[in-house]
Parts: sequence; C-alpha cells; structure tokens
Amino acid sequence: QVQLVESGGGLVQAGGSLRVSCAASGRIGSINAMGWYRQAPGKQRELVAAITRDGSTNYADSVKGRFTISRDNAKNMVYLQMNSLKPEDTAVYYCNANIRAMYEVQGYDYWGQGTQVTVSS
Repeated sequence: QVQLVESGGGLVQAGGSLRVSCAASGRIGSINAMGWYRQAPGKQRELVAAITRDGSTNYADSVKGRFTISRDNAKNMVYLQMNSLKPEDTAVYYCNANIRAMYEVQGYDYWGQGTQVTVSS
C-alpha cells in the first residue's frame, strides 16, 4: 500500500510564510510527478504547483513568485514553501503524486488527506 501524508499547515498572518511537506511511504517502485492542490470552501480543487521527477516545475498564476515547490527523491518527499501569503490562499492543501508501486507496471495518482492553511488578514 502507498500513502501520502502531509504536514506543516497552520494559521499565519497575511504576508507571512509557511512550508507544507508531504511524505510518500509504502511499497514504492518509483514516483513520477508530484504536486500540490488546494480547495477553498465552496470552490473546486485547483492545482497550485507541480514538479516532475527531474525537477521541472509549473505554478498557478496566482502563486507565481510567492510559492516554491521542491522535492527530495531520496526521501520520497515534496515540499511547498509559501511566502507572502494572502487571505485568498486559505484552503485545504492536498499532496498528489503519481506513484508506481512495487511490482506494478504503471503508476496511479495518490492523494494525501489534506492540511489546512489559514491566512488571517
């Protein structure tokens, strides 16, 4: 079984910073793309940032220049450093990864349980 576990959410004032982390564990063969999504109350889940295994990244326009995604392939971890946070960044942040489990021939998308990020004005 493969699972993703996020950590690091919390409450921060506008203009502040937070880093959220996600650890993949279980019978992992390889991890392809990893990313962070978020879902605010009453809104659809949206992509925040994604990173390929070789480190190529892409970001939602709303977070470019403020958020940085990174990963540690040796530790099966992905991080999201969030700076200059705004109240509109308030959401549940979900980790996503395309993971090929051991003895499987293809990868599947896995999701973490989510971590709340609240930015006060």
